[in-house]
Amino acid sequence: MSLYKPEEIADSETEEEVKEPSMYKVLLHNDDYTSMEFVVEILLSVFNKAIEDATITMLKVHKEGIGICGVYTYEVAETKVDTVHILAREREFPLKCTMEQD
Repeated sequence: MSLYKPEEIADSETEEEVKEPSMYKVLLHNDDYTSMEFVVEILLSVFNKAIEDATITMLKVHKEGIGICGVYTYEVAETKVDTVHILAREREFPLKCTMEQD
């Protein structure tokens, strides 16, 4: 015979905290060779930005040297960084994309 009531058992099971996954910023870095048009294309296709947001981010990268494309879980951020590098190499651009913990 159990000494615990069913609701006490349920309460103790739900007290364990579910930890939110770490988030990572994906960043584009300015260089002297990658075209602004290609950066906008990447922001539209890889990061699903609207044309206005893509243009604003591209200009930030161009003027400030770096811009945030989005914040994602580790696996998603890593995939986006890899995708940017693959697409850039296919077009022979040296575009650098990195990720850092938010």
